[in-house]
Amino acid sequence: MRRSGMRRLRPGGLGGRLFLILALGLLGTQALAALVMVLERDQSARAVMLTTLQRDVAVAVALLDRLPPDERAAWLLLLDRPTYRFELGAGPPGAPALSPRAEMIADEIRRALRPRFPVRFDAVVDPTERLQAHLVLADGTGLTIEVRPTARPVAAWLPAALAVQLLVLMACIGLAVRLALRPLTRFAEAVDRIEPGRPAARFTETGPDEVVRTAKAFNAMQDRIARHLDERLRILAAISHDLQTPITRMRLRVETGIQGPEQDRLLADLDAVEALVREGIAYARSVHGAVEAPVRLDLRAFIESLVFDYWDTGRDVTIAALPDVTPTTRPRALRRILANLIDNALRYAGRVELDVQEAEGRIVIAVLDRGPGIPADQLEAVLLPFVRLEESRSRDTGGTGLGLAIADQLAAAIGGRLSLRNRAGGGLEARLTLA
Repeated sequence: MRRSGMRRLRPGGLGGRLFLILALGLLGTQALAALVMVLERDQSARAVMLTTLQRDVAVAVALLDRLPPDERAAWLLLLDRPTYRFELGAGPPGAPALSPRAEMIADEIRRALRPRFPVRFDAVVDPTERLQAHLVLADGTGLTIEVRPTARPVAAWLPAALAVQLLVLMACIGLAVRLALRPLTRFAEAVDRIEPGRPAARFTETGPDEVVRTAKAFNAMQDRIARHLDERLRILAAISHDLQTPITRMRLRVETGIQGPEQDRLLADLDAVEALVREGIAYARSVHGAVEAPVRLDLRAFIESLVFDYWDTGRDVTIAALPDVTPTTRPRALRRILANLIDNALRYAGRVELDVQEAEGRIVIAVLDRGPGIPADQLEAVLLPFVRLEESRSRDTGGTGLGLAIADQLAAAIGGRLSLRNRAGGGLEARLTLA
């Protein structure tokens, strides 16, 4: 089944781990780059601010020193800046101890005013730190320069830009991980589809070099497996076919010999061997059930015809539900599957019920009986060739152990699936699901 992208990025999976590693690495790199940018921006802004402060203070003090005393108060508001202001007089008292940042600003003011104006500095904290520079103009008027160091404001659009950047980054990481994992997902799906008797699904040999190389190796492996299975089945079919001639000769000799109980036993044994040979040939051919061309099939008429054939021979086969559906399938293979399932159920239960349902684009044909059933741990084993359950099904009932195996092989060959389960209250349900 194809899984969604979100599911492929689950925390315990390879996709989730790759996503986490790439995300943490890129986020850490982005955070480091942002820190370097902020520090560089702060240093550049500080250098510009100090240079501007030095120049503005020198110009402002020289201007106030040359203005008449009665005009100075009107100029103070014009000289004010967001981070510093001028005040006539000594200003509020402060502490002489300065922080490193305040000391750096004080050095710039000293360079701007010395040697003409000696400057004294102190700091006022209420609640933020303020630096005060005290000096005396040429006419003896005191002047205080109050500096309020503040951080440069962050642009209002910057958080939104960072959020968009993170979203784009996460999307790119997710896309990269998905592209990296897509070949692995396709490879796993191709492996899941490998089943004996079904046409091999070729892995597309496109993409990066590593994917193409893996695809070629996978396709070559499928070809080797198919050749191996085909060779074994051909050997089985050849042996089974060649056994028919000596069996026929043995039957003729026994039938023309002395009649009696011994002859009957020999004929019964030959019948059993001949049935085994026929089933062996049928099993070998069932793997190649896809050779038959698929056609549109009236399933109602098809099953009714099959059931009527059983009625003509006096067998108890009934139909519980039979919708009007027309699937595309291989009729001869489907008939052999249903016949094997019905014969198996009749052999052990004596009565069979067919139930056909259609749901979600799938057709389910159930063959139901009230026989002895199958132990739960053997429900899959009985689909293998030559497997019989002696504890619940006696040899007196006949059978070669190939009927269910042939049905399972043919179901796979026509693109369906055969499953067995015990019914509540006793009996077995053989369920054939057609896509």
